[in-house]
Amino acid sequence: QVQLVESGGGLVQAGGSLRLSCAASGGFFKVNAMGWYRQAPGKQRELVAHITRSGNTNYTDSVKGRFTISRDNAKNTVYLQMISLKPEDTAVYYCNARVITTIDEADYWGQGTQVTVSS
Repeated sequence: QVQLVESGGGLVQAGGSLRLSCAASGGFFKVNAMGWYRQAPGKQRELVAHITRSGNTNYTDSVKGRFTISRDNAKNTVYLQMISLKPEDTAVYYCNARVITTIDEADYWGQGTQVTVSS
């Protein structure tokens, strides 16, 4: 059973920083691409940042220059370093991973972690 466990959310003032972590565990062969999504109240879930297994990254325009996604393949963990946070970054952040097991290749989601940025 593949699980993604997130940590690192919280309440921070505008201009502050947070670091999110997401670790994959369970019976799988390999974790391919990983990413962070977010969903604000009343809005659709959106992709924030994405990283391939080899380390290629891409970001949504609104976070470029402020957020950095990285990963540790040995630990099956992805990180999201967020600086210069703005109130509009407030959302539930979800980790996503494309996981290869002995049975199939599928997307898995974390439970979500709340990030609240106060003005």
